[in-house]
Amino acid sequence: MLDQVQGEIVSKDILDLLPHRYPFLLVDRVLEYQAFNYIKALKCVSINEPFFQGHFPSYPVMPGVMILESLAQAGGILVMKSIPEAVDNKIFLFTGMEKVRFRKSVFPGDTLILKVYYEKHKLNLWKMSGKAIVNGEIAAQGILSAAIVPREDK
Repeated sequence: MLDQVQGEIVSKDILDLLPHRYPFLLVDRVLEYQAFNYIKALKCVSINEPFFQGHFPSYPVMPGVMILESLAQAGGILVMKSIPEAVDNKIFLFTGMEKVRFRKSVFPGDTLILKVYYEKHKLNLWKMSGKAIVNGEIAAQGILSAAIVPREDK
């Protein structure tokens, strides 16, 4: 059975774990996680998202790459919570995706449930599988890879 999050991981805590900020922070809350195993997070999709201005003005649909980015950010939180001592002054960068499928459109007002599962890691490279779910149906899924690299703030 999965361990419930001890104390909810909300936006303020997410800001401490991820380098993303508005308008690119795409995880609103973590519902549950288990280190080196699984994370379940959510993204509330609002008509106020900046990408809806151009995608598409008369038919607002969340871009698939933004759904994948939401999954990648949830995966980043899973990694950061799994190995907090190893990520000081480092950043988690999306490096690839495989077997991606888009199955259902995502619209303003939808809530994306982001489920990301740890698959494996070797050195600084991580692989995870993820599903973005809306109303019990898979909207997108795929295998995501990322690397933990030193931050190069200038």
